[in-house]
Amino acid sequence: MTRAPGMTPDQRRETIVRAALPLVAELGSAVTTAKIARAAGIGEATIFRVFPDKDAVLAACIAAAMDPSQVLRELESIPLDQPLADRLTEAVDALDAHLGRMGAVIGALRASGTPRRPALARSESRDAAQAATRRAVLELFEPDQEQLRLSAEQATDTFLGVFFSRGADRGRIADVIDVFLHGALAR
Repeated sequence: MTRAPGMTPDQRRETIVRAALPLVAELGSAVTTAKIARAAGIGEATIFRVFPDKDAVLAACIAAAMDPSQVLRELESIPLDQPLADRLTEAVDALDAHLGRMGAVIGALRASGTPRRPALARSESRDAAQAATRRAVLELFEPDQEQLRLSAEQATDTFLGVFFSRGADRGRIADVIDVFLHGALAR
């Protein structure tokens, strides 16, 4: 029987975090390293070859949940040749999924008694992530700049303001986008 090729420490860390994320979202800080190891298909001692302790695993899970890479890929993959309303609907779906991932992990950790961590405070990386997200949404407006009453930049900022102010009542996103694009007054 041949043994699988070894992983680099970064690959091992990524595998552990990927396996831990759904467990942390479900169990918060009550998750055990034994459960994480089982989910990752590794021995528990392997976790401690790349992480000093469970808190470091939890911190890596927070960082992964907040990482904007996936939502940026999803936003950048939205076809620019489809109607603006469809592009914005896809953008809302991607942004909602990202916020859901973050909320699940952070909420479960807080609910299980993990104190607020400095990593959750405003930081340069958070500001950079927000700027990158804004740029990706701006690109969705740019093909329609000629039809917009506002600049693409203003439309982006207004759209993101509406998106982030929706609160828990998500309503029908098609209605929100229709009012955003065409106003509340009858045509």
